[in-house]
Formats: sequence, structure tokens, C-alpha cells
Amino acid sequence: MTTIRLNEDIDNKLALLKEVEKVTKTEIIKKAIVEYYARHIQNKTPYETGEALFGRFGSENDLSQTYKAKLKDKLNAKYSH
Repeated sequence: MTTIRLNEDIDNKLALLKEVEKVTKTEIIKKAIVEYYARHIQNKTPYETGEALFGRFGSENDLSQTYKAKLKDKLNAKYSH
């Protein structure tokens, strides 16, 4: 079960939709979530779904190719006395 809080404007719009459509507020909210999901998630590939997150925290482009050399440099810097 989920509880939501709506501001007065949205609650009034929901009440109007309820009267016009002759369905419950719950049914309107369920339909809205299904439609939102279909537009934003369902038709996207896995790549498209996560695209905004890829590289978000930054990294060097060649990190997968040079990780051994970078690790070696860091270890040498840390343990060279």
C-alpha cells in the first residue's frame, strides 16, 4: 500500500477527473502511473534506461585499458621509501 499527499490544486484536478470519468481516484492514479511508466521506461532499451547514469561520476576514457599501470603507479607512490 502506498499513501500520497497531494496539494490542493492537484487534489481538485483529481476530484474533477473522478466526476468526469465516473471512476475512483484510485483508478485514475493507477492509470496515470501505468501511462507514465509506458512513456518513460517500458519502451527503452536497458542502455537507454541507464544512459543518464553512465559516466556520471567521471572517469578517464582509457581506464579499462590502463588500470594496471595506474595501480602500479599508485602502489609505487605509496610504498616507495
